[in-house]
Amino acid sequence: QVQLVESGGGLVQAGGSLRLSCAASGRTFNIYHLGWFRQVPGKEREFVADIKWSGGSTEYADSVKGRFTISRDNAKNTVYLQMNSLKAEDTAVYYCAGGYYSYTIGAPTYDYWGQGTQVTVSS
Repeated sequence: QVQLVESGGGLVQAGGSLRLSCAASGRTFNIYHLGWFRQVPGKEREFVADIKWSGGSTEYADSVKGRFTISRDNAKNTVYLQMNSLKAEDTAVYYCAGGYYSYTIGAPTYDYWGQGTQVTVSS
């Protein structure tokens, strides 16, 4: 089992910045990737960004490219989401997720989820 704990959410004005952290613990030795999702009430959870634990390659949703940066600290088993130039539409609960590579389906999966942290951007 892997436990994921997010922190760093809060209230910020439009144009401001926040940094989210996600600390992973437990059986993390073969984690393939960690990522961030977000969800607004009444809407589906959407992908924000992802980083491979080995190698560090990243992916971003088009809506956050150029504004958000995902990074990792392997020694601390922590992944970060630096969010700059925040907009009101970035307001959501942000979730950290992680998992393994499934050779059965030939793709990575998200097997573990954090409890979420609220980000509110005031306009």
